[in-house]
Amino acid sequence: MRRDTSSLAAALLTAATFAARKHRDQRRKDAEASPYINHPIEVAEILARIGGVDDVTVLQAALLHDTVEDTQTSPDELEREFGSTVRKLVEEVTDDKTLPKLERKRLQIEHAPHLSPRAKLIKLADKICNVRDVTHSPPKGWDEQRRIEYFDWAAKVVAGCRGTNRALERHFDALLRDADGLMNPAGASQKRRTT
Repeated sequence: MRRDTSSLAAALLTAATFAARKHRDQRRKDAEASPYINHPIEVAEILARIGGVDDVTVLQAALLHDTVEDTQTSPDELEREFGSTVRKLVEEVTDDKTLPKLERKRLQIEHAPHLSPRAKLIKLADKICNVRDVTHSPPKGWDEQRRIEYFDWAAKVVAGCRGTNRALERHFDALLRDADGLMNPAGASQKRRTT
């Protein structure tokens, strides 16, 4: 049976357009202040290209994964536009911004093993994008120590998602090795907790 690729493309483009509208005034924290929308597009692209993910629901949720957390989007609005499954996936990977930052980070580590397999895919791709960005284009004011702390924390979150997609996990590990090489060019590599 042949899939209707035009409706799949339309579903993805609808999610991308919605995310672009919601994130339109936001910028990333890197020195270039790149448009925020680049991030969710890259998360979806990594899922498809590296992870081999062709589940349109996962790809839509990847495009929308920061809308509830970082914009004025409500879960109900997401459900009206994209259905309950996309809403639930986005909610699974959404931090509670009413909590202090350190608590949110602790909860990401704690909750990662309990995410659904689809949400784990999104979490893996999100951490891949973030580690790559912190390595090559870190937020303004982040010194080497803060970057290393981010890598260690991201490795702990990813440890809870392992067994989901080997290609994404291998890519994440390779990025950490690259980050180690850049941070420690003399070969004094930091040991990462990836298990």
